[in-house]
Amino acid sequence: MRMVTSVSAMQRLAKSWQRKGVRVGFVPTMGYLHAGHLSLVKRARQIVGKQGVVVVSIYVNPTQFAPTEDLSRYPRDLDGDKKLCREAGVDIIFVPASKEMYPPEGGGFSTYVVEENLSKSMEGESRPTHFRGVTTVVAKLFNIVLPEVAVFGAKDFQQAAVVQQMVHDLNFPLKIVVVPTHREPDGLAMSSRNKYLSLEERPQALALSRAIQQAQRLVHHSKRPIAAEKLQTTLAKLISEHPAARIDYIAFFDPQTLRPLEKVSRGVQMALAVFIGKTRLIDNAKL
Repeated sequence: MRMVTSVSAMQRLAKSWQRKGVRVGFVPTMGYLHAGHLSLVKRARQIVGKQGVVVVSIYVNPTQFAPTEDLSRYPRDLDGDKKLCREAGVDIIFVPASKEMYPPEGGGFSTYVVEENLSKSMEGESRPTHFRGVTTVVAKLFNIVLPEVAVFGAKDFQQAAVVQQMVHDLNFPLKIVVVPTHREPDGLAMSSRNKYLSLEERPQALALSRAIQQAQRLVHHSKRPIAAEKLQTTLAKLISEHPAARIDYIAFFDPQTLRPLEKVSRGVQMALAVFIGKTRLIDNAKL
């Protein structure tokens, strides 16, 4: 396994792979890797095969954090990440510095990629600058790594949808693959931010998966569609039984268009964001 830190070196490698016809699978991450990330690496390897190359980027992207968010305290463990990547059979880890990704010279960085439709609701509403940062850094990474396929996790459902739209609209020559959410044995969606949870808060984080399970039960047992507002109220009551929990949003929407729905039935996608103490967690599932 090799670690690359400069954009120019990564691009040179990527172009050499292109010339040789080497298949490249890419997993963009912000580090502090866990089993969920490794499931993306595994999928990338399955797609490109033993003769292909799997690249993992590790970069905590500042442009997707608002000034009030947790950029400075976002968990980092590069040594641990390198060990996990090596064990998972990653070929290259790309670990750029911000001065590489957003060069300050020449008047500074001033070009951003913005998706105007799918990014407006849910995470986009709660974190107004978030998706501009995501689409910009992902576009840059695609241009640097030049992958044939990029693998994302379904836990960030809206993010995956926004990236897929960007790839379609801007004619990026690659395929996006979305891998199912990886969960702890008790149902909590794996996230680097789970590290923030105290011993008292960790069991209460199950409020998210329990709300999803309850919604699935109610929808599957109902003979007719359920009013979204009624279902939100029911789930809010369930979540409120966890003292550390504070709801940001509970949304029901069409999984293709992300359009919010007034009636909830089978096949509808659900997503929610809940603060457990100071830690904001997200989850989603098809009902």
